[in-house]
Amino acid sequence: MKTTLLLILLFISPLLFSQTTAIPDSNFEQRLIDLGLDDVLDGEVLTVNVYNVSTLNINNKQISDLSGIEDFTNLTILHCSYNQLTSLDLSNNIALTELYCNWNELTSLDLSNNTALALLTCEANQLTSLDLSNNIALTELYCGFTYNQTTNQLTSLDLSNNPLISILYCEKIGLLNLDLSNNIALTELYCSANQLTSLDLSNNTALTHVDCEANQLTSLDLTNNTNLTELICGFEYNGWQTGGNQLTSLDLSANTALTLLNCVGNELTSLDLSNNNALIEVDCSYNQLTSLDLDNTIALTELDCSFNQLTSLDLSNSVALTSLNCSNNELTELNLENNDLLTALGCCSNQLTFLDCSQNENLNDICAYDNDLICLNLNNGINFMFVVVNMNPNLYCIEVFDASFATSSGFAVVDIDPQVTFSEDCNNDCSSTSSLTELTTSKNLIQILDLVGRETTFKPNTPLIYVYDDGSTERVFTIEE
Repeated sequence: MKTTLLLILLFISPLLFSQTTAIPDSNFEQRLIDLGLDDVLDGEVLTVNVYNVSTLNINNKQISDLSGIEDFTNLTILHCSYNQLTSLDLSNNIALTELYCNWNELTSLDLSNNTALALLTCEANQLTSLDLSNNIALTELYCGFTYNQTTNQLTSLDLSNNPLISILYCEKIGLLNLDLSNNIALTELYCSANQLTSLDLSNNTALTHVDCEANQLTSLDLTNNTNLTELICGFEYNGWQTGGNQLTSLDLSANTALTLLNCVGNELTSLDLSNNNALIEVDCSYNQLTSLDLDNTIALTELDCSFNQLTSLDLSNSVALTSLNCSNNELTELNLENNDLLTALGCCSNQLTFLDCSQNENLNDICAYDNDLICLNLNNGINFMFVVVNMNPNLYCIEVFDASFATSSGFAVVDIDPQVTFSEDCNNDCSSTSSLTELTTSKNLIQILDLVGRETTFKPNTPLIYVYDDGSTERVFTIEE
């Protein structure tokens, strides 16, 4: 028996080492030569050199034919993106777990034999259908738009047999509907710029990121998505998409973990963020907002609420705010005395008459053109770099830290009306606190928070937020050497 087995091995070994695999695409073969898997550009490669390869990267090599890939029988990871492939036969590569074939010219993709596939990236092709019914191990799918004019057109996408999917990118592929009821492991969903009129996420309780902007949604129920940290449900700015959703209401009361909200370009008339004290960035511009509740947004650093119908804006508790754009509203006053971390302010095209920024010691950029300003105080202890305050015909003096710096065009950008001068003392009072009555009642400290809203204890040399029993807050920084 041992003699027979030895004879068989002696017979097979030369056969295996002499067997070749045809590689008709010279660019494909050249890449194999570059990888040390071949040595002569002759249209073939020794099969023994490729059958045991587990990872193959042939990205961006102008390959149009991947014939020969069938003999890479132990291949688990294949990178073949940025080529000129019109077809791709992977039926023999049953060990494949990751496939990257984006930015090609594929019109079809048969993955029925690749049941071990866990990750698929096939965006920026010309696919009109994608059958993933046999790919039950799939955890990540990228089949959408990647900044290329050519993209897949999948009007439908059946993911009912893919319960393990956790990340799904299917932007701008023409989807008319998207059923995610079986995808309970989903944590990240990016389905922007399709034609979705509804989106049911009630079963997707693990979701942390949702980007559904630039669809045709009129409602969005996020009640069950309590783990959500990022929500983008507005419209896109990048030139190829002008439409957006048409949400008239947005209930975020259950989404207390939310840190980023973008609901630009909907039809919202009000937005209640009182339960969302973890929010860091909010862009709710281009809506129809007449009210915006920011009472508990103590961690908020960036706010864009421009192009709405706001007549008032209370930022007293938004003590971490660094960037504010409230332009193109109907504001008659703006109190920034609690926002001493503010570095950039846009409040153009409102109805402001007084604006005091003297307490905003970090502010160096301001855009306040097209208001009714008669008093503007920018004397905050530093020299501004960006000052645009033209179209304020009743403004004659701007108070600044260094008048000679301002007068000598020290600003990087400046745009003022011809009658305006700069002074270190305009002899007027822009303080919005002048009309406030002094607090005479006592208040008790009930909670100490860090700048992202987490409860903590007193710490020296650390910015903290004190919360009092009367609902007010105060930013505290105690220096100890």
